Amino acid sequence: MTTSASHAPVRTSHRTTEHRVVVPAHVPMVALLGSQDAVLRAIEGGFASVDVHARGNEIAVSGPPGDVELVSRLLDELIQVVEAGTQLTPDVVTRSIRMLTAASAQRPADVLTFDILSSRGRTIRPKTPGQKQYVEAIDVNTITFGLGPAGTGKTYLAMAKAVQALQAKQVNRIILTRPAVEAGERLGFLPGSLTEKIDPYLRPLYDALHDMVDPEQVPKLIEAGTIEVAPLAYMRGRSLNSAFIVLDEAQNTSTEQMKMFLTRLGFGSKMVITGDATQVDLPGNQTSGLRVVEDILAGVDDVEFCRLGSADVVRHRLVSDIIDAYARWDVVTEGRRPGRQPQDHRQPRRR
Repeated sequence: MTTSASHAPVRTSHRTTEHRVVVPAHVPMVALLGSQDAVLRAIEGGFASVDVHARGNEIAVSGPPGDVELVSRLLDELIQVVEAGTQLTPDVVTRSIRMLTAASAQRPADVLTFDILSSRGRTIRPKTPGQKQYVEAIDVNTITFGLGPAGTGKTYLAMAKAVQALQAKQVNRIILTRPAVEAGERLGFLPGSLTEKIDPYLRPLYDALHDMVDPEQVPKLIEAGTIEVAPLAYMRGRSLNSAFIVLDEAQNTSTEQMKMFLTRLGFGSKMVITGDATQVDLPGNQTSGLRVVEDILAGVDDVEFCRLGSADVVRHRLVSDIIDAYARWDVVTEGRRPGRQPQDHRQPRRR
């Protein structure tokens, strides 16, 4: 049961205030403050005008009243995250600060303790409000599109939901697919066995799968047909029932391939389609099926489009900055480069 920290304002002036947060006895201070006070230093780093000092089970916060109030709220959220068994890191602190200062409708503790899947001693959870909304959309819709740049977790979270659905017996199998556009979808012309032909294009899906399922079990599940990893070209002519189907790198599908894939949906199945419309590798001026599918499916019930952005990137912090820099460059140079398809700058469709 969660026990809230107690608070005690100490002194206040029109410029500064001091506030004390009393941490519940059952919350280990080392877990809250981090190794060598790394979490404490991250809090101070996020609020340069605030001083934070810990003594015993009390944390004193002093500085401008508005910042002190935010830090006190942050400490409350972090205490709840620790109580839920999530390890605190400076990165968790940074994300929590971003949620609080952005006045997000999602509380940090709600996002960072939202368990999807536990596997091999670790728990997979969303790390941003956008990721949590994406996961919730997968839960309530038959077809969900996860759109966004690299590093936003759109494929990884989709696969975690697929494994969760299989473990809960909501589906009988998982099908993971992506277009092999580098080979022109003509895999028969590549040397080697079928596995040797398709492995290079599907390796990212295998890597994520090994994070979520015991590696010794993966070959057995594939051999039994419980998990299928195959190029998109191998989906043609099939009806996929009682399956959780993930299409990755969907920006590299043509409009015809996207239609083909979506119409494979069978009874008791769920689909997640992921991609980044700014990273199209189709030859020539071929139109990406991902760029037009939202207009085509506008008004169709049980289909949701979720957009993830630079704020949802969970890789090195520079990745977010790089994505934003490229977005600004695209806006400035759009239309000046021959042969480039216009970038889709539409806002998420509200339901």
